[in-house]
Amino acid sequence: MTAMAHEPLSQEDVLLEGFLALDTPEGFRAELIEGEIVVTPPPDGDHEKYISRIVRQVIRRSRTDMDFSGNKGLKLRSGGACPKNHLIPDVTFGLIERDLFAGADPWMPCDGVAMVMEVTSTKPQADREAKRRCYARAGIPLYLLVDRDTAQVTVFSEPKGDDYREHCARPFGKPITLPEPFAFDLDTADLV
Repeated sequence: MTAMAHEPLSQEDVLLEGFLALDTPEGFRAELIEGEIVVTPPPDGDHEKYISRIVRQVIRRSRTDMDFSGNKGLKLRSGGACPKNHLIPDVTFGLIERDLFAGADPWMPCDGVAMVMEVTSTKPQADREAKRRCYARAGIPLYLLVDRDTAQVTVFSEPKGDDYREHCARPFGKPITLPEPFAFDLDTADLV
């Protein structure tokens, strides 16, 4: 009997395997962001209110019919020696005609995602910086950030490399334009 030689696992492989094997308590969300495992508790009611108000507008007012998911795991390119990022945006939007979510694995590639949205909660810096870099690096065309601490909404667009080349921020209460394929002014009055 001969012993089979196994390739040693890299640190990135061990981290990814450990992450994928996590069993988080109900309602908690685990993500792998730039080589760090981040676990967040269930969101508060205001967090969910902001998501509800924005999703409702997108579904009703978007020029193009949209599907959305509030729990879709996305596998995104990573930078450097980190394993692929595994993020769960607060909301993921895709054109309904693409039917992105039908038959998708729990962690799906981000091809065809039209926009992701995050509402800040317990780790706002991750939403403002690390997740923004991850979404840009993955080529997701639009990132909508609802920042509760600064009371403003920002649309990031034109991803290139590790960031978005364009962004537009408005305080809560002022409308902000969502570009194509959405093509409407998002009313943020309900966020005040």
